[in-house]
Amino acid sequence: MIKCIIVEDELLAQQVIQSHLKKIDQLDLVAVCKNAAEAMETLKYQEVDLMFLDIQLPGITGMHFLRSLVNPPLVVLTTAYADYALESYEFNVIDYLLKPISFERFNKAIHKILDNRIYTQAAVEKDAGPTDHIFVRCNNKYFKVNFAEIIFVQSMRDYLKIHTSEYKLITHQTMAYFEKTLPANKFIRVHKSFIVAISHIRSIYGNSIETGNATIPIGNSYKDTVMDMVVRR
Repeated sequence: MIKCIIVEDELLAQQVIQSHLKKIDQLDLVAVCKNAAEAMETLKYQEVDLMFLDIQLPGITGMHFLRSLVNPPLVVLTTAYADYALESYEFNVIDYLLKPISFERFNKAIHKILDNRIYTQAAVEKDAGPTDHIFVRCNNKYFKVNFAEIIFVQSMRDYLKIHTSEYKLITHQTMAYFEKTLPANKFIRVHKSFIVAISHIRSIYGNSIETGNATIPIGNSYKDTVMDMVVRR
């Protein structure tokens, strides 16, 4: 299922979007928020794949809220005004829906996601068991990366670099997200800035790990975890 939230202060608009959502089996509404502050709290604690975001919100506008997000979910903008259509392209939103929103237009926007498979794959396949890949956003595209391809993940402040034997991807994401998403039996956090694929570790010596063509430091707070992994195996 694709987990959705509605960020909309108008009751009638909320009800219209909710009614449309109920007609599409793949969508699961997890929250309705009246403003950006409520939406921010929801995103902190709730897994969200798709956000229906009104531009004209009380307080902070939808655009300012979207600009403040480090790792936003997929976004469909909703508004009564066509003036913001050009600005919306800056954020690579899925679609721009003008109110009143007909089901036909709503359905077309959703099928941009379903037909092109740019939704969060893990969310849709959750009931089918563990996946062997992740979709990573890079340069306005979503790349499928198989777990078996990943050698290590490196933090670069607000970005991550995913190293494989064939290519590297840079994505606007957090280490916490990747540590939670990557399977714990295949990957290990060895430093605040590095997650390593266990199968690609060639040697461990002192405070370093050799993997692929790189030497990766072991952080002091991660030494026990690394050695526990060695002993278990």
